[in-house]
Amino acid sequence: MKLIRLRYTKWYNIMKDGISRNNPVVVAVLGICSSLAVTNKVENAIAMGLGVTFVVMASSAAVAAIRNFIPPKVRMVTYMVIISTFVIAVQMFLAAYFPAISKALGAYVGLIITNCIVMGRAEAFAVRNPVRYSLIDGFASGMGYTFVLLMVSVVRELLAFGTLLNIQIMPVTFPTWAVMALAPGGFFVLGLFIWLIREWIHYYETV
Repeated sequence: MKLIRLRYTKWYNIMKDGISRNNPVVVAVLGICSSLAVTNKVENAIAMGLGVTFVVMASSAAVAAIRNFIPPKVRMVTYMVIISTFVIAVQMFLAAYFPAISKALGAYVGLIITNCIVMGRAEAFAVRNPVRYSLIDGFASGMGYTFVLLMVSVVRELLAFGTLLNIQIMPVTFPTWAVMALAPGGFFVLGLFIWLIREWIHYYETV
């Protein structure tokens, strides 16, 4: 019973770290380029968030499974090969089933290969832990990333287009903010959310 409790405690701590205390965007400030580029529409943010979550989970699990067989000198190359395989799978899936979203995301899906979140979790966690914990860590990091993307994209799409998921929400007479559809608007909203969430995390940990 004590072993089960300790195991669930570790799972909870891993999830908590990935989503809040070590959130890849808010705390570690990783994946900023894609966070600015794809958050002008909620559907794009969901696709990118889920894509990154799948890649980080799958690549972390793969690295954890073969970690004892990876020579230290080629570990980075090994990570890149593993990550690229799963990124290509995501690209093909989006192109086959969601061509409009695939076109809107453009090169940013392929750039998941160079996303520091994916490489960072492989190097910092997966190479030192078993598969089950690496899957949880990958899921937590991916969800932390997706959560920030969703919050930013909701604000940007509402202000830039007056819609959510292409459904008209704001009145037709609402004066849209063109800057919110561009990277500078995303930078402003993302910076605001980083400040708010960091303050919330600090308050939560000190209470």
